[in-house]
Amino acid sequence: MAEPPGPAPYVPRPAGRHPAMTSKRPATHQNDAHHSGPSPNLIRVIAAACGLIVANLYYAQPLAGPISATLSMSEGQSGLIVTVTQIGYCLGLLLIVPLADLLENRSLIVWMTRFVMLALLVLPFSHQPLPFLFAIGLVGVLSVAVQILVPLAATLAPEATRGRVVGKVMSGLMLGIMLSRPVSSFVTQFSSWHTIFLISAGLMLVLSIVLQRVLPERSPTTQSHYGALLRSMVTLLLTTQVLQRRAFYHACLFGSFSLFWTVTPLLLASPPFLFSQGQIALFAFVGVAGAIAAPIAGHIADKGWTWPATLAAMALVCLAFLASAVMPQSIFTSVLTLAGVVIDFGVTANLVLGQRALFMLPAESRGRLNALYMAIFFLGGAAGSALGSWAYAHGGWPLASALGAAFPALAFLVCLTEKRS
Repeated sequence: MAEPPGPAPYVPRPAGRHPAMTSKRPATHQNDAHHSGPSPNLIRVIAAACGLIVANLYYAQPLAGPISATLSMSEGQSGLIVTVTQIGYCLGLLLIVPLADLLENRSLIVWMTRFVMLALLVLPFSHQPLPFLFAIGLVGVLSVAVQILVPLAATLAPEATRGRVVGKVMSGLMLGIMLSRPVSSFVTQFSSWHTIFLISAGLMLVLSIVLQRVLPERSPTTQSHYGALLRSMVTLLLTTQVLQRRAFYHACLFGSFSLFWTVTPLLLASPPFLFSQGQIALFAFVGVAGAIAAPIAGHIADKGWTWPATLAAMALVCLAFLASAVMPQSIFTSVLTLAGVVIDFGVTANLVLGQRALFMLPAESRGRLNALYMAIFFLGGAAGSALGSWAYAHGGWPLASALGAAFPALAFLVCLTEKRS
């Protein structure tokens, strides 16, 4: 659905400054401030906030066993803990993130952070499956605050450095994803699964106070109502070729990423490796190295090299899976560790390249574009996890790694058809 033209482009003003104060400044000063971009400290705060919030989605993944035992859930039902969180996140992407194009962004982010704190507090005090699943579903819904923070950072940045700013923010987000699982495993090993949620609730409280103080206000220019925004998402998906391509590319790569980190713990816990939970947590730490791809990819995108960098990211992920499939057992764990770093590097780079391409589109639709992008590739990740588990059960690591290589290979072939100006 087409939207009526909005007023002049938004110019951010610092938190706490009265509108009357900004109106007395010459317009050129405001524009200069906007083009200078956000301060390094503000970018660090936004990156840290993204990492801390998104980690809430992944703390429970390695703890499904002890949590389900406490709640008297069967082994077959334990998968609901992860599934409900994922469903909640997808619902939040489609129903809440579009509000970033309608409501003032700082207040929306701060209140979502406060509400996710309350949902986290319910988890350690739940003694029945239903309250726990309801609360962790809300954690998934409210954690989409990160997908309002990222477009906000992109809006604050001038076009010339937008890729680098997004890359720095995404490095924080990826660190949150990659560190959350080993951190929750280690905390549980020395305490109980309840502790990690209590710690995170405290962090969310502190974070909401910090974000209230440091984030600038951003009032969107969109004149549509909420129902029209939701309907417009269908139009955006059907008419925005950049969104279609970048969402497909990253759905393939995120499917490989999810497959790798779903299957490798099963592989390493089985003979002949027989890794303990602590050893598997240490293995998961290797993915942290892949987060360095985010600022590199952002810098490359700013130079106009998005297309070759995208092909390179896809090729890296594909080759990492193939290498792990053909290596002899004597060096298999070393190669698998290196493959984890390379896969995370390629997936992180492609994510930043895709978001930078989307954030070059008009600002009034960035929230919805980002919501569609994330929802589509998140579904790709869910498919990768499910297919990876099936492949490993029926053909072991050789079949699972072949499937993991096939996803980026398909994206590579489609990317070759992309028309470039």
